[in-house]
Amino acid sequence: MKLIWSPETASKAYIDTVKSCENLGTPGAAELVAAMAAGWNANLIVETWSEGETIAISVGLNIASRHTNGRHICIVPNARSQTAYLQAMTEQSCSNLPETIIMNEEEEELEHTMLTLQGIDFLVVDWDQKDFAANVLRNAVFGSRGAVVVCRSGYRRSTSCFSWTKAFSDRNVVRTVTLPVSGGLEIAHVAAARSSGKSDNNNKRKWIKHFDQRSGEEHVIRK
Repeated sequence: MKLIWSPETASKAYIDTVKSCENLGTPGAAELVAAMAAGWNANLIVETWSEGETIAISVGLNIASRHTNGRHICIVPNARSQTAYLQAMTEQSCSNLPETIIMNEEEEELEHTMLTLQGIDFLVVDWDQKDFAANVLRNAVFGSRGAVVVCRSGYRRSTSCFSWTKAFSDRNVVRTVTLPVSGGLEIAHVAAARSSGKSDNNNKRKWIKHFDQRSGEEHVIRK
């Protein structure tokens, strides 16, 4: 199964986000991200956020989760960011506040936390917090339908040594695009999981027969 686009749901989330974010000064970005998350019917939406970042995209993701009846989870690096995030979302009159998870950058704890978030359909990170974002990307566990990954401040990511292919070693990146809004929104579409994996490869292997004229024996070899 793959992610299926729903233009009607995307349109509803877009319009609602325009109304909610008209005073936040981020033209285009929040509405676009909300429409994508809702349009792809994301059941598990995950974002990263740190104190000092704008809240508009988070509001858009919250609106998208309402339209898809999905979960919206925000990963923050510390308690101060968690408090600032929840306060900002409350000020924007978000009816259902997202779940928040505090996650420091210790590798073992980070991996454990990300493993609890199985099946991410839509992931948003901010490259202004490069190390934090890169660690989340490398440890993300995507859903079987595939996923959409959005990198805020994408112009900075594109000039770094970070590679989508290396980050998602177990999945193919179908395509990427960078849009000129809010410091660059870099969007990557991660392919759906392969349903059969190794078994398909094994079925494609060929059997070769070899007849030994000296001994009269027939050998069957799998190539």
